[in-house]
Amino acid sequence: MNRIFFLVPLFLCLAASLSAFGAKEKDSGKTAPAVTVVQVTGVVRLVGTGTFPELIIDNSQMSWYIAKDEMSKLQNMQHRTVTVEGEETVKELKFASGISAGTRRDLKNIKIISVD
Repeated sequence: MNRIFFLVPLFLCLAASLSAFGAKEKDSGKTAPAVTVVQVTGVVRLVGTGTFPELIIDNSQMSWYIAKDEMSKLQNMQHRTVTVEGEETVKELKFASGISAGTRRDLKNIKIISVD
């Protein structure tokens, strides 16, 4: 009788965890975003909230988000026009329904070329 009280919960826990192994998951066909080296000129701005601040370089055509590790390079250059060179990663954003939410351009490995 003691074995039944032990085996039934054990069996239920094992049965519930089987779906977590993902044996039947299909690859969604996602590939790694393409990385290209670009030269960008624009105004450095701070966006986001106090908890999640982000620096962007903004010009009249588009905005580039600066990687978290690179923020210290441009922190003191807010509201100034800069020209930088870095690796651009373009990601297609989607809503949960699958509708496109636009693109996000990230910059990392930044080299500052000029500051105006």
